[in-house]
Amino acid sequence: METNLEKINKLFIKSSNVILESKILSQKINDSIKLITLSLENKKKILIFGNGGSAADAQHMAAEFISRYLLERLSLPAIALTTDTSILTSIGNDYDFDKIFSRQCESLVDDGDIVIAISTSGKSQNVILGIEEAKRKGAKIISLTGNNGGILNEMSDVCLEIPSDETPRIQEGHRIIIHIICELVESHFKNMQSL
Repeated sequence: METNLEKINKLFIKSSNVILESKILSQKINDSIKLITLSLENKKKILIFGNGGSAADAQHMAAEFISRYLLERLSLPAIALTTDTSILTSIGNDYDFDKIFSRQCESLVDDGDIVIAISTSGKSQNVILGIEEAKRKGAKIISLTGNNGGILNEMSDVCLEIPSDETPRIQEGHRIIIHIICELVESHFKNMQSL
């Protein structure tokens, strides 16, 4: 019978293998960084959303942009659309849970903004509707997914699909990509005094 230590070691190996395989996304990650830096240089903002663990990742990413990642630099405008419980519950109650992101995108997204949608399956209906509305408003779409991207693969300017069909491994891959993006975007802006 497998011991807990053996299981732990297997999980480390499984996770690290997925992360190493995700190097195939390097060019797409670089494309995402270019879209984000160009948008920020043009006085635009980043909006990020997802469900469950992906909602937490959206908040994490927004915090890294607004506060700092590693370097002292100016604050970068980012909003996680997952944080205001009054907005989320009022839209869910007055309309439908599927509209919690699209309704916010309707009022908050401007032409040239970056929308980062996070969905491990690529099939979350509220994320899809949010992207549709953001595209209608003229935003560029970056999605973080797994499972070959689902429908988000077709809807996004850049789709970063972790090569796994296991939700925990996909989420671990997303966190590495989020950190890479934050580090390189921050590095780009470190010597600027204003946007």
